Amino acid sequence: MKRVLILGGGESGVGSAVLAQKLGYKVLVSDAGILKEERQKELEARGIPYEMGGHVQALEFGASRVIKSPGISPKAAIVKELEAKGGKMIGEMEFAAPHTSAKLIGITGSNGKTTTTSLVYHILKQAGLNVGLGGNIGKSFARQVAEEQHDVYVLELSSFQLDDMFSVRLDVAVLTNITPDHLDRYNYELKNYMGSKMRITQNQTEADYFIYCADDPITQDALNLVEWKAQALPFSLEKKLHHGAWAENQEIIWKINEETNHMYRTELALRGKHNEYNSMAAGLVAKIFDIRQENLRESLSHFEGIEHRLEPVATVKGVDYINDSKATNVNSTWYALETMDKPVVWIVGGVDKGNDYEPLIPLVKDKVKAIVCLGEDVLKIHEAFRGCVETIINTGSMQEAVTMSSHFSSRGDVVLLSPCCASFDLFQNYEDRGRQFKFHVRNL
Repeated sequence: MKRVLILGGGESGVGSAVLAQKLGYKVLVSDAGILKEERQKELEARGIPYEMGGHVQALEFGASRVIKSPGISPKAAIVKELEAKGGKMIGEMEFAAPHTSAKLIGITGSNGKTTTTSLVYHILKQAGLNVGLGGNIGKSFARQVAEEQHDVYVLELSSFQLDDMFSVRLDVAVLTNITPDHLDRYNYELKNYMGSKMRITQNQTEADYFIYCADDPITQDALNLVEWKAQALPFSLEKKLHHGAWAENQEIIWKINEETNHMYRTELALRGKHNEYNSMAAGLVAKIFDIRQENLRESLSHFEGIEHRLEPVATVKGVDYINDSKATNVNSTWYALETMDKPVVWIVGGVDKGNDYEPLIPLVKDKVKAIVCLGEDVLKIHEAFRGCVETIINTGSMQEAVTMSSHFSSRGDVVLLSPCCASFDLFQNYEDRGRQFKFHVRNL
């Protein structure tokens, strides 16, 4: 019996184990940490063996194929040891894709990929398509391939997931933008990260589509790094295009194969320049799937947004509190600050991934009245914004950050949690950080 080793026991890993078991493989799930109780119960109920707190059994398992969690670095000791034993490292997408005949839509980007993925899923589902949502969001793609039958999958793909994809061919690939992010994983070389993002086009043919932002200079440079064959569909707010999506006379225009659709920018449910880009990209995917103009307009004008992305939490004593915990890099926070039209008390900080804060300085000078640092990596924040803002203070917990933000804010202000950084110093993940923020705001 062929053996499959699963490294990492999160949703991706357990979903992969479910599919591997269904395909008749002998499976072992191995995690250096402690699995969540519900994961343990599921694996036990399915009769799938697992180990926690180390990889002792993994090293003796003898698997020729290893499905690695995207969060595990390719430089990790366990990865190197398994490779030395002949194990081939792949990701969940690479493992699951050959076992479905569904159309695959892959969406990546430094910013906007979760919103765009959610928008595309919403549009297609509202139009009546049998569609699944997976990748870096929602239920595991592998689990859905094992247990559900969808005609289309909308997959949010991080650079880490793309790094572990080799033969997957996407019918539609979307690249929202590229800004410096996760550089610690890419030897602090932007070109390496750009190449990782462009992997979304690998294996595409002339029959497939590649959607990208024509206004993003780094994306433009990245287009020259690899050969890609798909039909190009750019989108832009800055120039009129011959095909793709662009803004003109307060309208957004979508044009594919001489068919044109349009919608007023003020009709979009999601506001801000970044969300206009996201809506353009999602609309292009919709047009590829022949979604009617009425369905597209209805979906884009009624979409409710996603948790932890510019999410209004509450108004307390005239101060608006906004949860943007998903902003884990500079560009995401730039977009968040750009949308603010009231004085801002900004909560920022966490695990720095090689951030350059300079692009934020003009916005901070113009909009931010106080900075509340949260987390361990705050020295760079002080150095970057000293002289831009009169008040910069440090806090060591979300409760303290919310309390101090309340102290420094006045009626008519906004308290914005937009951390610019990863969350792993004080929190399990950005969701945990956002939910703690909401809990303490609601208890003010």
